[in-house]
Amino acid sequence: MAGKTMLAVRYDGYGGGVSGLKHVEIPIPSPKKDEILLKLDAVAINPIDWKIQKGMLRPLMPPKFPFIPVVDVTGEVTEVGPGVNSFKPGDKVIALLNFQTAGGLAEYAVAPAAFTVHRPPELPPAEAAGLPSAACTALQALKAAGATFDGTNAIKNILITAASGGVGLYAVQLAKLANLHVTATCGSRNVELVKSLGADEVLDYKTPDGAKLKSPSGKKYDGVVHCATGIGWSIFEPNLSTYGKVVDINPSLKSMLFSAVKKVTLSKKKLVTLVLSPKPDELKFIVELAKEGKIKTMIDSIHFLRNAEDAWAKSIDGHATGKIIVQIMNAERCSSDSFVNHCLEPKNIQESLST
Repeated sequence: MAGKTMLAVRYDGYGGGVSGLKHVEIPIPSPKKDEILLKLDAVAINPIDWKIQKGMLRPLMPPKFPFIPVVDVTGEVTEVGPGVNSFKPGDKVIALLNFQTAGGLAEYAVAPAAFTVHRPPELPPAEAAGLPSAACTALQALKAAGATFDGTNAIKNILITAASGGVGLYAVQLAKLANLHVTATCGSRNVELVKSLGADEVLDYKTPDGAKLKSPSGKKYDGVVHCATGIGWSIFEPNLSTYGKVVDINPSLKSMLFSAVKKVTLSKKKLVTLVLSPKPDELKFIVELAKEGKIKTMIDSIHFLRNAEDAWAKSIDGHATGKIIVQIMNAERCSSDSFVNHCLEPKNIQESLST
């Protein structure tokens, strides 16, 4: 697609938040060895996207500016690079882009073929886009806590904090598939939603028992998928079983140091920090579960590329219930305000995205 251009949203340096985003028209990239070029349908914004912009991973990420954020995408293959035999132009796929180069907040993006899977027709684009980072993080966190999906669990009881967030909602569903007893925390407005996904006990984190993470049934937690922030070890420790393990998916330098201390001192109760390490087989596993209807994506809101700032602000705000999606495909069909409103009505979202 040499010589052709695309619309994209990027930032030119650290900081700035929403005001740091810039809408640009730039050349469509070309796939290199083991890469494919996608015409994007929908993408999902994750907290890591704006945290990178904020500079929380400097100087490692991004490696250079300007930078187009977002790694969770779904779209159609338009071109394949050398060495790619598993995909062809026209294939509908789900992909996890390279964190170092990203590129998802645009009309086209280059994806590594190794971290791309075919999108089943049963999965609408918006639901598919939500899966890669969040669902795979939930899966890895549960595995790190001791869960398995073959009936050989070494643990019985799991606590999931911030269970109404992007990772938490997948974690609840996956934990039930692993036949675990699930206690979850969330805000009062999301209690029924989290229960509907299978949680056995749900705590409003603003109540006294919720703040203490105390199980209503008095159970001790064998594992914790910790999706929230600001909860100290002193709160977790009395609620853990003898060999209980807290898996922190939002690790700070402090939690990493504390985790190391627990390991060195051979403590029975442990804090483990987790950073997503993408694995192709796990992405395929997740997509297969979604295809079969065993897990589903909860969508907080859908935005258009030209209004990407709204999605960015929504993520920064930190109160989304489920995934924040940016629709890329067919944006020209929603050029009028009336059609934008039509597309964003909940009853019309999936109809709009599947046409």
